[in-house]
Amino acid sequence: QLVESGGGLVQAGGSLRLSCAASGRTFSNYPMGWFRQAPGKEREFIATINWSGGNTAYARTVKGRFTISRDNAKNTVYLQMNSLKPEDTAVYYCATGGPQFAIALMTRRGDYDYWGQGTQVTVSS
Repeated sequence: QLVESGGGLVQAGGSLRLSCAASGRTFSNYPMGWFRQAPGKEREFIATINWSGGNTAYARTVKGRFTISRDNAKNTVYLQMNSLKPEDTAVYYCATGGPQFAIALMTRRGDYDYWGQGTQVTVSS
């Protein structure tokens, strides 16, 4: 089970930190990812982190503004979002899946098996 939190309303240029708490499997063995879906649009990849936290990848639209991290002791993955823009407005989802101790970073929606319920992020101009 994955439960996201930390969403809300923020002004453009502001920051938010999303959290995703995992339970039900050996969290630390699996990659984690963040995706988002804006109204009328496809769910898109935002960021991913490998099982150890030593390797990450980002979508071009958020690189340099967002940071993904994980705390395996707390079974939690985070998404620090800075310099937010109105176009970042969406429902944000965390996900996990793939093989244990995967080496390759997973950037496709189909790579993930388990999803949270999402948390709304709204950025006002």
